[in-house]
Amino acid sequence: MAGKPKKMSQVKQILQMHKQGCGNKTIARNLCISKNTVKNYLSKYLSSKLSLDTLLKMEDHALGKIFHPGNPAYKDDRFERIKSQLDNYVVELKKPGVTRKLLWEEYRLSQPMGYSLSQFSYHLSQHQLTKKPSMVLTHNPGEKLFVDFAGKKLSYVDHATGEVIQCQVFVACLPYSDYSFCIAIPSQRIDDFIHALTLCLESFGGVPKVLVPDNLKSAIIKANRYEPTVNQVLEDFANHYNMSVIPARARKPKDKALVENQVKLIYNRVYARMRNQLFFSLADLNKAIREHTTNHNQTRMQKRDYCREEHFLSNEKHTLQELPAEAFEIKYYKEYKLAQNNHIYLGEDKHYYSAPYQYIGKKLKVVYTRSMVRIFYHYSLIAVHKRSFVKGAYTTEKDHLCSTHQHYLNRSPEYYQGKASGLSESLGKLVKLMFEQDEYPERLYRSCDGLFSLQKNTHPDTFNKACQIAIEYKIYSYRFMHNIIKNKMTEHQLVKLDKALPEHNNIRGKEYYHNQISIKF
Repeated sequence: MAGKPKKMSQVKQILQMHKQGCGNKTIARNLCISKNTVKNYLSKYLSSKLSLDTLLKMEDHALGKIFHPGNPAYKDDRFERIKSQLDNYVVELKKPGVTRKLLWEEYRLSQPMGYSLSQFSYHLSQHQLTKKPSMVLTHNPGEKLFVDFAGKKLSYVDHATGEVIQCQVFVACLPYSDYSFCIAIPSQRIDDFIHALTLCLESFGGVPKVLVPDNLKSAIIKANRYEPTVNQVLEDFANHYNMSVIPARARKPKDKALVENQVKLIYNRVYARMRNQLFFSLADLNKAIREHTTNHNQTRMQKRDYCREEHFLSNEKHTLQELPAEAFEIKYYKEYKLAQNNHIYLGEDKHYYSAPYQYIGKKLKVVYTRSMVRIFYHYSLIAVHKRSFVKGAYTTEKDHLCSTHQHYLNRSPEYYQGKASGLSESLGKLVKLMFEQDEYPERLYRSCDGLFSLQKNTHPDTFNKACQIAIEYKIYSYRFMHNIIKNKMTEHQLVKLDKALPEHNNIRGKEYYHNQISIKF
């Protein structure tokens, strides 16, 4: 497939619109991508022999293996360079004596490797065709949701400090019924924006097919008339709710005229009616906004014999898609190199998470939510951890470590006793007696490793005899075992001096020493 490969979130948008019955041209126009690109992605979907529902439920890494199995191509950027000059060329053509060939010659002076005359003329003609007059748009029930932020802010007073806190006002409406939603949020940041969208859909009790945002930073990373870059978090949100995201064109308010008009109505029916009220929390402010918005939706519309709420409940609500059973969690994306100690460092939490040691030195993609951390390598999931907020701590999965490190972490008296018993009965008894001594266990671990090495390199009969000698003389050490085997002491019969001392009356009890101390004093 020619050109830069699309993100999996955008591929899901193509599949989602195809599922909704849109044709290839409609999908390409709405998503601002090539028709051939849409065709190629849909042909890959058909060749995969998987259903649309199965593909849409797949994680990005699994979907990437289906649609991007090979190396990506790279997009020709000549159109990007000429695109910004097309409006100027249209103006220049109106001047006397200026022709397309003259403009093309000037264009080739600045861009020697640019388009030929025929391609230059084609792009200029296509650009001129886009200059169309306005028209009346018709909307289908349950199809679109327009969202925007009001230009003017609302505020409340912090009861503790007396500070006036300014709030952004989120406004949304369904264009078919003009049913609206309004809420104040702390900022236009992506997390606040997603929170407002979630509450909006819950208020409607359903999900439309298309989300139409403005070119705010929380929705659009890079505004572009032809191919805006949608924030990946918003794309994930839309995929979770089975929506398509089609942002309005930059500086084209007519694309979302209804929500622009809705903002004006909110100024009149919410702002103006609250102008003499004082609020001391965001919750109180939103309670008042909700009451006035409800009154607005229940007010009879001009030239209509019904209100917005009646129109919404009777003609549109039942056309909305069902809300998903699970709540949406924002996904954050980072890239880190796996350190020599098998861990990546998540800077936001200042916490370390392990990954398999085979990927040390490689760049890994980290996708984390409020509760989970997932680590990928080339679309393959290699590690999953529960998110921790303990600063400077490590979350480690033992299976991610090499065998040497796993052995080190698994060390314990029980581990060594079990391993010794599996090798030899006499060795198991010797190791058990070693740990019954009044010694710190870790001090004996290396002695046990030495015994295992001796057992591996010694004849079984010789090693078992050496163990019996060590047990008989109650000397439980690697050095003693090594000397027995090295000096071939198992070949000779050793005599144990276990004869008890003879009985005699030369015994001084505690009374004797007690009397001696009393005499001194």
